Amino acid sequence: MPINATNIDENIETTDKRTTIVRLFKYLLKYKIKIVLVLLIMLFIVAISLLNPLIMERAIDVHIANKDMNSLLKLGFFAILINLIFVVLVKLRMYIMSEISNKVLLNIRQELYTHIQTLSFSFFDGRPTGKILARIIGDVNSLKNVLSNSVTTLIPDFITISAVLTIMLVKNWRLALASLVALPILMIGLFLIQTFSHKRWQLHRKKSSNLNASLHEDLSGMRIIQSFNAESEINDEFNILLKEHRGSFVKAVLLNDAFGSLIDISWAIGSILMFIVAIKIIGIKADNVGTLLAFASYNSMFWRPIMNLSNFYNQIITNLSAAERIFDILDTEAEIVDSNNVFELPPIKGEVIFEDVSFSYNKDTPVLKNVSFNIKPGESIALVGPTGAGKTTIVNLISRFYEIQEGNIYIDGYNIKDVSIESLRKQMGIMTQDNFLFSGTIKDNIRYGKLDATDEEIIDAAKAVNAHDFITNLDKGYDTELKERGSGLSIGQKQLLAFARTMVSMPKILILDEATSSIDTHTELLVQEGISTLLKDRTSFVIAHRLSTISSADRIFVIDDGKILEEGTSKELLEKKALYYDLYVSQFKFL
Repeated sequence: MPINATNIDENIETTDKRTTIVRLFKYLLKYKIKIVLVLLIMLFIVAISLLNPLIMERAIDVHIANKDMNSLLKLGFFAILINLIFVVLVKLRMYIMSEISNKVLLNIRQELYTHIQTLSFSFFDGRPTGKILARIIGDVNSLKNVLSNSVTTLIPDFITISAVLTIMLVKNWRLALASLVALPILMIGLFLIQTFSHKRWQLHRKKSSNLNASLHEDLSGMRIIQSFNAESEINDEFNILLKEHRGSFVKAVLLNDAFGSLIDISWAIGSILMFIVAIKIIGIKADNVGTLLAFASYNSMFWRPIMNLSNFYNQIITNLSAAERIFDILDTEAEIVDSNNVFELPPIKGEVIFEDVSFSYNKDTPVLKNVSFNIKPGESIALVGPTGAGKTTIVNLISRFYEIQEGNIYIDGYNIKDVSIESLRKQMGIMTQDNFLFSGTIKDNIRYGKLDATDEEIIDAAKAVNAHDFITNLDKGYDTELKERGSGLSIGQKQLLAFARTMVSMPKILILDEATSSIDTHTELLVQEGISTLLKDRTSFVIAHRLSTISSADRIFVIDDGKILEEGTSKELLEKKALYYDLYVSQFKFL
C-alpha cells in the first residue's frame, strides 16, 4: 500500500489524564443552574432508592408478620406513589442532561471550528481534510455520554455508595464487611485494566482518523480513480485500513469488557460471603427474613453504583483519547496572529516592497533567499520560473499566509506585521488554479467576495469578466443552485465565476496564481478582456506557466532557486536571450 498522509498515525502529545478530564468538565460550568437542578433531582431519586429496602423490611417483618393488612395496604400505596415520582424524576433528569450535553457538544464543536479557521496554512499543509473532520465530528460526538453521565452518575452514585455503606454498617457491621471483602481485588484489577485500555483506545482513534481521511480522499478523487482503473488498488488499501480499524477496536473492547466481568465476580463473592455469614455465623432466623432481604437489596445497591462508576470510568478511558485529540487542535497556536499594537490598514494605493526577504517552510530548505523588489501602485508584475522556484510563496507572503523569517514586507509604506490581518487581506483579491465553489446559488458564490454586495454589484462584476452571458443562459440564472465544488459547470465556467467573485471585492492588490491555466482558448479570450478591466488601476501579481498570458505585463520577474534572476518586460528579456528566453523558446518551438 502506498504510504501517504492518510495512512500515517497522527502523533498526539500525551497529557495528564486528570488535566484533560478537568478541562473537559469545565464546559459544564456554563450550565451551573441546570446542573444543580439535576443534582437535586438525583438526591430525590437516591433517597427513594434507599427507602425501598426499608419499606420491604417493614412490610415483611412487621405488617405481614403481625397480619396487619390495613397498614400493609397503606405502606403499599405509599411505595407505589414514591416510585411513580421516581420514574418521573428519572425521565426529567435524562431530558435535562441530554439538553446540557448537546449544548456542550455544540459549544466544543463551534470553538474547535472557530479556532481551526484562525490557524495558518502550515497547519493544513500536513493534515488531510478527513483527519480534521474526524476530530470535529467523530471525536466531539464521542464525548456526549461522558458529559451526560458525569453529572447523572458520578456524584449521585458516590452519594449512594456512601449512604448504603453507612446504613449497612449501622444495621449489621459483620454482614457489611462480608459484602465488601472483594473490594480490594476489584480496585487492583481496575487499575491494571485502565493502564492498558487507554493506550488501545488511543490507537483506535488514530485508526479511525486514518480511515476517515482515506475515505474522504478517495471520494474526492473518484474521477481520477475510475479514469486510471485504480478501483482494485484503492479497494485493497481501504480493506487494509478497515482491518486495522476493526482490529484496534476489537483489542480495545476485549479489554474494556473485563471491567464488567471483574465487578460481577467481586459482587458475587461479596453476596455469597454475606449469606454465609448471615446463616452460619449470625444465624438469622425466620422472623428476620425481611432484614436479610433488605440487606441483600442494600448489597445490590452498593455494587450497582460501583458498576455504574466503572462503566463511567470505562467511558472516560474509551473517550479520553478523543478529548486529547480535540484539545490538541485547540492548543495549536496560530502562527500568523495580530500583535497587540496593530492598527487598521487604511485604503491603499498598492505599492509593494520586499526588503531582503528570506523564507523557508522548514529550516533545512530555504525557499526565498534575500529577495528584494519595489512595485509601484497599479503596476502589473508577472512571476515566471520552474516549479518550486518560489513564485507562489512570494504572493502568499504578501497576503501574510506565512510568516517570513528574515526581512520586511511593506504595503504603501506600512509593514504588514504592524497592520491587522483582516484589514490587509480585505484589500486583496486572490485567485488560484483551484477555484473552489461552495454549495449554494451562483449569486451567493460571487457575493462571497464581498458579503454586503448588492445584486447590481454582483451582475456588474460578472459582466466585467464576461461571465454574465453564460449565467443568464442557465435555467435560473444567478439563482442557479451549484452542487459541491461547482459540479455540473465546465472548468472555464468555474473560473469565470471565481473571477467575478474576485472582481466584486474591488481589490487594490490582485493576485492571480495560475488562474487561467485550465481555461480553453475561446474562454481565455473572454477572460483576458475581463482581466484587463480587473487589472486596471490595481497592483497585480500574475503567476502563469503559459507565457502568452503575461506578455503585456509591466515587468516580468524570472525566479529560480529562491531568487529573482531576471527582471524586465517580455521584449527586454527576450533580447537578453537568458533564462526567460529559454523558457519562451521551449514553450513555443513546437507551435
